[in-house]
Amino acid sequence: MAGLKLEGVYVPNVTPFDAKGEIQFGALAELIEYWINAGVSGIVANASTGESPYLSRKELTDVLSFVIEHVDGRAQVIAGTGAVATRETIELTRDAKNAGAAGALITTPWFFRPTEDELFRHYAAVLGAVDLPVVLYNVPKFTGYSIAPKTIARIAEDCSGLAGVKDSGGAPGNMAEIIRLCGDKIACLSGAADMFLPALSLGGKGAVLAIANVVPGACVELHQAFRKGDIATAGKRQRTASHVNNVLVASYPQVAAIKGTLNRMGYKAGAPRPPLGPLTETQEKAVAETLKNTKLY
Repeated sequence: MAGLKLEGVYVPNVTPFDAKGEIQFGALAELIEYWINAGVSGIVANASTGESPYLSRKELTDVLSFVIEHVDGRAQVIAGTGAVATRETIELTRDAKNAGAAGALITTPWFFRPTEDELFRHYAAVLGAVDLPVVLYNVPKFTGYSIAPKTIARIAEDCSGLAGVKDSGGAPGNMAEIIRLCGDKIACLSGAADMFLPALSLGGKGAVLAIANVVPGACVELHQAFRKGDIATAGKRQRTASHVNNVLVASYPQVAAIKGTLNRMGYKAGAPRPPLGPLTETQEKAVAETLKNTKLY
């Protein structure tokens, strides 16, 4: 299995929709240029911020294929392929490989809560069935549980093809334990903007951040400053990232707030697909007011 070097900032891209809920590929192309021009290392198509649970299998493939074609080798393209069942996850991961993705981001299964042994068997089955590097995605706010660091280490040790982990739990101790147990076997990426600089200081390699849809430049500069040893600048960019995250992710519905902000910036992100909806007029005004003195670039 070919390796996948994970480092830097990755954007879990939004999926633009028109008023009828149809995908707007032209709008997505403009956003891709915005992110790449900011210097991101990669784009993660069909992740949670992209509303992947609301996309059909054909739409998932269409979005991924479009992103790969439009990026045209200028950044890595990773596909979100997580599903509630192992069989479906394997099918979606095969779709991603056939489309030409560099890797797959696979969320721990939701709805039923698997045991740690079941989680190990789930990832082992996917890694054994598809020759594509995998990034394990731990996101307790969506799944209702957190996979144990020792289970991640067991997968990394026993299964070929685990390239990294995206940890969105937001707990420094959890990230530290994953890195302690896994060492250099896999790359650890923060999925929580508040944890970006702390994760780097613990030995993490980068981040997959929802706010990078809006402020890719600040996120990229944070990573670059840390790598250069410029901790003052890294800290300044972390404060920006944390502020934007508090507004767009913690205080308001994440997808609606991010899309609404992109719309105000001149991009055509549209509204979320039902059952999600846009922010209310009051919420839109509050978000705009809170961010008005923040440099969005």
